Amino acid sequence: MLETLQGLAADLGIADPFGRGFLSVILTFFTALVFTWMFIPRLLNFALEKGWADQPNERRLNVRPLPNAGGLAIFAGFVVSLVVAWAMRPIIIQDVSIQVLAILLGGSWLVLVGFIDDQFGLSPLVRLLVQTLASALLMVNGLMIDFNAIPFFSVVPDHFNGPLSALVTWLWVVGLTNAVNLLDGVDGVVGGVAFVASMVLLVTAAQFPDRAAAVILLAGLAGATLGYLRHNFNPSHIIMGDAGSTLLGFTLAAVSLLGTVKATASASVLLPLLVLALPIMDTTQVVVGRLARGIRNPLAHPDKTHIHHRVLARTASARKTALTLWALALCFGLLGMAAQGVEPVPIVVTGLGIAGLLVAVAYSRVLAHRRELDTHQPPTHQEDQR
Repeated sequence: MLETLQGLAADLGIADPFGRGFLSVILTFFTALVFTWMFIPRLLNFALEKGWADQPNERRLNVRPLPNAGGLAIFAGFVVSLVVAWAMRPIIIQDVSIQVLAILLGGSWLVLVGFIDDQFGLSPLVRLLVQTLASALLMVNGLMIDFNAIPFFSVVPDHFNGPLSALVTWLWVVGLTNAVNLLDGVDGVVGGVAFVASMVLLVTAAQFPDRAAAVILLAGLAGATLGYLRHNFNPSHIIMGDAGSTLLGFTLAAVSLLGTVKATASASVLLPLLVLALPIMDTTQVVVGRLARGIRNPLAHPDKTHIHHRVLARTASARKTALTLWALALCFGLLGMAAQGVEPVPIVVTGLGIAGLLVAVAYSRVLAHRRELDTHQPPTHQEDQR
């Protein structure tokens, strides 16, 4: 029995299930999960007192102010878990410490700017400028996509490869940051999609012994996102706002540049594209559609043509919409693992594990809502169609 479990662990990229490395990953995940889960209830009243909330309007169905500070809780849980991981096993990140710090610093910029935007509103140009600075921070610290590694493109000389690689990296980081942000329109959708992407990339990174830093970062991000989902599955108590959605998009884009999936040149690009296909496809079809309608600035004109709006129109349920898009994101993620060359066993185990955790957290929120109704406490939020 023990040998069977060790064999399964090896298939999942776990060299020693009882070793310090694996335990640090588990500790990172659960530290982020528990901290975020427990921190959000304490944040709710404070956020409402300070006015950190989305007010009811014609585009939302919440009947009272809904706290939009969930991104702060995700960021806090993420950072706390990484501090714990570093204290337990600093060797994990010491070889790429400058790149890890670049990711954390860039993410903190986006959280700050996103939070200011949530409360006071900022122009798209200001947000784009900060996102560009964050992507430049990654590039100057060696986190770039090699243009010559992109499949189906001709190999270009070195003096062209540098500028083209910088352009592609900027498009990847800024594009994915905004794609995840634009997908945030129905309770639980972005949190679930980001959790799926984090876990898929984590298991894939675990297949390679030199990707320990990526594994730790993804474990912290996945745990914080899952803890947040406990309070965001419909009917939600809190939303992440731009602070949370841009943090998730930026971090996933940045960690994929950290070398999560460098097995072959083509697969290194293909995996994150497949894992994050849902927000990428959503943003692409929205932008193309708005341009076709003559809208010059497609990112500054919100409408209800997003994938989550279309699914919501068919299901008439925020819960069913979230579950549908989670399943779609998981299918893309498992397809990406197969394209990366991951063996069938870890693909199946990953799929079942992700689905089980998402269902467990969603069901926990449903039960909590029933208890709220039983004790005659009005729910914070009706089904949200932001």
